[in-house]
Amino acid sequence: MRFHAIQNVETALRFLRYKEIKLVNIRGEDIVDGNPKLTLGLIWTIILHFQISDIVVGQEDLTAKEALLRWAQKTTHKYPGVEVRDFTQSWRDGLAFNAIIHRNRPDLLDWRQVENEGVRERIDLAFHVMGREYGVT
Repeated sequence: MRFHAIQNVETALRFLRYKEIKLVNIRGEDIVDGNPKLTLGLIWTIILHFQISDIVVGQEDLTAKEALLRWAQKTTHKYPGVEVRDFTQSWRDGLAFNAIIHRNRPDLLDWRQVENEGVRERIDLAFHVMGREYGVT
């Protein structure tokens, strides 16, 4: 059974490579074994390639990904220390997540306290608030 599952996943990964989708260190065994980091990364890659990248938003020549990035930049630009430039490095310190929450619902967290917290605490706070208030888990 496991062998067949790995074979099926490998077939899907070959298809993605054929479509020239960049896959880094993902093997069929990783997905079948339920490696959460690699599985979520693969899902995000698939969504990004097949859903978000091909969408053009409104009259402007922006993809949905570019529009989402622009929205995040506009939402957070007044927050000190927050500079959203991409979907990777810009989010690692937790400030951007908390800035978006605070911008939309300032009653949910104290921005001055967020600024003084460590990285781990900021990220934990953002995900705790999103889980509690919006059901994001």
